[in-house]
Amino acid sequence: MLVIFDCDGVLVDSEIIAAKVFAEHLQSLDVKTSPEECFRRFKGYSMKTCMAELVEMLGGPIPPEFLRAMQKDTMARFERELEPVAGVVDALAEVERLGLATCVASSGDHSKMQVTLNKTGLWQRFEGRIYSAVDVQAGKPAPDVFLHAAASEGYSPEQCAVIEDSMPGVQAALAAKMPVFYYDPAGQGLGDPALAGHPQVTVFANMAELPPLLQSLLG
Repeated sequence: MLVIFDCDGVLVDSEIIAAKVFAEHLQSLDVKTSPEECFRRFKGYSMKTCMAELVEMLGGPIPPEFLRAMQKDTMARFERELEPVAGVVDALAEVERLGLATCVASSGDHSKMQVTLNKTGLWQRFEGRIYSAVDVQAGKPAPDVFLHAAASEGYSPEQCAVIEDSMPGVQAALAAKMPVFYYDPAGQGLGDPALAGHPQVTVFANMAELPPLLQSLLG
């Protein structure tokens, strides 16, 4: 079985840092927002999708330097503050002990993942098995990146499980016909009763729970 990990919010605790920087830069454009609003609105989406939504918010084009400046500030904050998600290093060791194959499939681009995974000591664990939404036609909630990761690693969708922490990621996994384990440490739920009750969605709150959950799929 192949276990496909999302990156931001599953492997690296990056999302609230990115949301804070995004909010700061939006406020510089006189967009009234907050880190919490950015976190809720953009979590799990590719930067391409986020920028398309920002064009709608602004009612016009994004200033030429906006994205470059925001990404530069985000990377600088990652270098100073980023940590692995709590418990994920031990969980990964246990998943590997079970003999399960692993890879990463993220909405983030490769340069971003190289920074975040290197900073948290996880790059070597996944090097050569890291896939991005920029590799495929459509990002999450489309299934493309998960299907691409599975095919590249030589697995059918039925042989895969996805670890996610966002609504678009859950939707993408289900569209790929893969069971999905939704990491929800704050106990906020999926926000969609249909997804929360879906037989292919399992919610968990602590990374220590993940290896036994995956082992249960092995029968």
